[in-house]
Amino acid sequence: MLGGAVIFSPLVQACAPQAPPDQTVTGDPQPTAAPPADATSVPVPTATAVPKEEAGMATIALVKTQDRADGVRRAIELLRANGMRGDHVLLKPNFNSADEAPGSTHADVLRALAVELSNAGARSITVADRSGMGDTRAVMQRKGVFDLAEELGLNTIVFDELAETDWVVQQSPDYHWSQGYAVPRTLLDADAVVQTCNLKTHRYGGHFTLSLKNSVGLAAKTVPGDRYDYMSELHGSSYQRHMIAEINTAYTPALIVMDGVEAFVEGGPATGKKVSAEVVLAGTDRVAIDAVGVAILRLFGTTPEVSRGKVFDQEQIARAVELGLGVDSPDKIQFVTGDAASDTYAQQVRETLIR
Repeated sequence: MLGGAVIFSPLVQACAPQAPPDQTVTGDPQPTAAPPADATSVPVPTATAVPKEEAGMATIALVKTQDRADGVRRAIELLRANGMRGDHVLLKPNFNSADEAPGSTHADVLRALAVELSNAGARSITVADRSGMGDTRAVMQRKGVFDLAEELGLNTIVFDELAETDWVVQQSPDYHWSQGYAVPRTLLDADAVVQTCNLKTHRYGGHFTLSLKNSVGLAAKTVPGDRYDYMSELHGSSYQRHMIAEINTAYTPALIVMDGVEAFVEGGPATGKKVSAEVVLAGTDRVAIDAVGVAILRLFGTTPEVSRGKVFDQEQIARAVELGLGVDSPDKIQFVTGDAASDTYAQQVRETLIR
């Protein structure tokens, strides 16, 4: 597990194979449950918006918004950011491909996160990823990552270009990986890891790709000097969703931000049927973030795989709970909001979570 400091915490601590894209359907299809109404004004969150958190609970900041950058800032504020206690921050976006959000991380989200982390005291921020559906350097170039890094003084790493000695294999007899999986040493050495994911389904075996699935981009496809293809094993396994969760045992995130301003309720990860979900989430618990994400997808009508059963019975989430990666029931998730529209949204999500 990653050692080091936590950047952001609540008021009380809690702790694919390549394929041609399918058709993207734009517009806002009717959700199965009506989404929350827009607020006429959004007040600035105040200290009274943050409930006292009990031990074993996970706090999720929920902001209903159409403005990604403002949503990121407000969500982080709701978590009561208390300063940076680490020099080096690894920032993991979702650059599996260069497709427009929610296919990949929106530039506004990456910029807002980098600025907020810097303002909180990070001395060094490294943006790093591995693409699964394209050349990583080309994807990052198309997404403007290197230009942003030059402008803001960020570091960048293309995981595909790391040397053999830069990878560390993680193994356990409890894993479904036959040879373990490899993660970059920079992940293990970071003072804190922050990741930002999107709200979307996954037309391959993952079923949905939220914070747990975003960690696949931290694992190697191959390690130099070793011909073994870890991603071929992942995508060909009937235990794929278990293996996705197992990658997450390599580290503990200090902050997770989910961009759900737009979402894929079918298709994904690169293209799909798009809805305006109008939400930004933030938290430190990957299980809670993903459970809330699944609940929101269900609000708008989604695939049979994502709709089936209780939210916590979804295999990615259930395996993550077994591994101790987060809370084990919807009763242990509490929301913090800063305005009436966000509060109404959170109430709808809560009702869907407990069904």
